[in-house]
Amino acid sequence: MNKAPTIFSFFSGAGFLDLGFEKSGFNVAFVNEYHLPFMETYQYSRNHMGMSQPEYGYHLGDITEFERNPKSELLSKLINQTKSEDRLVGFIGGPPCPDFSVGGKNKGHEGENGKLSATYIDLICKQSPDFFLFENVKGLWRTKKHRAFYELMKDKLHSHDYVTTERLINSIEYGAPQLRERIILIGFKKSLLNKLGIELEAGQTLTDVFPWEDHLKYHIEEINAMPWPGMEPFAENGKRERPAGISEELTVDFWFEKNDVGNHPNAHQHFTPQAGLARFLTIPEGDDLKKSYKRLHRWRPSPTVAYGNNEVHLHPYKARRLSVAEALALQSLPKEFQLPQNITLSNAFKTVGNGVPYEASKGIAVTILDFLKVGEYGEANRS
Repeated sequence: MNKAPTIFSFFSGAGFLDLGFEKSGFNVAFVNEYHLPFMETYQYSRNHMGMSQPEYGYHLGDITEFERNPKSELLSKLINQTKSEDRLVGFIGGPPCPDFSVGGKNKGHEGENGKLSATYIDLICKQSPDFFLFENVKGLWRTKKHRAFYELMKDKLHSHDYVTTERLINSIEYGAPQLRERIILIGFKKSLLNKLGIELEAGQTLTDVFPWEDHLKYHIEEINAMPWPGMEPFAENGKRERPAGISEELTVDFWFEKNDVGNHPNAHQHFTPQAGLARFLTIPEGDDLKKSYKRLHRWRPSPTVAYGNNEVHLHPYKARRLSVAEALALQSLPKEFQLPQNITLSNAFKTVGNGVPYEASKGIAVTILDFLKVGEYGEANRS
């Protein structure tokens, strides 16, 4: 196989996951997102990065619309057209996850967002792409009451001839400066596995042969063993030497410097408190375990980039909250990636927090390419 697999993206947000797939060698041809500010950011960022429009366009609307005609027929037509050109078709998407998050609504599959996970799985079964990726919070996989729903979704996929593999990833293992766990479920049609010459022996599962660890930059055990600094008194604009023995590329300050956040187009965009500045001055650098008012440490990774539920993330050595530019850097995005200037601060931080870290997106994408024996990763796999 030497043609770039074609991606149909759902719950695309501002396109962090899509960008990782595009930059790794996939053709992201179809983009679906419901929230207009996310879609506008997707289009704006791609335009400013000089990237072409998706082959099959942007589709603003609820994913449930693709369960009904005429949008169901349109989707089927595009998929059939792609397959007729001997191109593999893949679905990727991370349905909204607060209903499965311990820190969110926790309503599970009965919540409005929880139902969208089932809709996405139904769409996969109906439209029958060659492979798919499903991304969600670890609560869906780890919490007992949600795990039963997760297993039912897998059962449905298996009944439609998909073979699946899953892993609880941490984005930092792929080189993102952020501790962010997510469950990744990937599935391939049995017919595709046969074409690839992949046969599972008795007792084997797809996880036994899928190269999950081949494109990790670190293992969490070695990261945890590094001598990361603890809490230190806040010093506005103060200097601190980088400790020996840590990986600099996994730190907040490395990415701030790498992305030149002070001169980034979104540098000036941050919330300014009407009150409470004194509190900003008292929280130590590295005090990031509280529910709210977390101050990052410049020489550590960031906690999960999430800015809802009253989570306030403070700059390591400035008496303010993080800027949009700094949040984008912590999502490991290229410095050229930017958000529209007219986006509201609430939508900006929601956009950033909802995305999959770019380095993790790339790592997962090249792992799939490796498995599919496509492009440079496939060539390496065949040699």
